[in-house]
Amino acid sequence: MKKEELVKQLEAAKALSSQVDIDKVVELIKQLETPTFTQELADEIANKIELCLDNNSDGLVDLDSAEFELNYDNRIELNRVDVCVSEIMEHIVAVIDDFVSEAEDLQVEAYNENFGTFLSRLENESGLDQ
Repeated sequence: MKKEELVKQLEAAKALSSQVDIDKVVELIKQLETPTFTQELADEIANKIELCLDNNSDGLVDLDSAEFELNYDNRIELNRVDVCVSEIMEHIVAVIDDFVSEAEDLQVEAYNENFGTFLSRLENESGLDQ
C-alpha cells in the first residue's frame, strides 16, 4: 500500500472514531521518509546481477556469431562474438523485479503490522465491513 492510500484511509477512518487521535497518526505517516537508494543497496543489486549472469552465462553469448582467426604459431584466436543483449537484460530486470517485490512485501507487512489491525477494528466497530 502506498503512503497516499494509507493517508486517505486514515482520514476516512477519522470520521468513524474518536478513540485515537487520527490527526496525529496522519501527520506521522506524512513524515515517513521514502527509502533511499544507498551504496549498500547498489552493491547488493550489482552482486546479485553478477551472480545471476554467471549462473546463466551459457545463453549470454551468440556462439553462431563467433569469428576465429589462425595467428602466429598456429594459435586460434577469437576475433569477434556477439552478446545477447536481450537475454542479459531479461536477467537484470528479473533481479531488479525481485528487489522491487521484496520492498513492496516489506511495505505491506509493515502496514499490516502497524495499521491493518487498527483499521479493521475501526471498520468492525462502525459496521463498514458488512
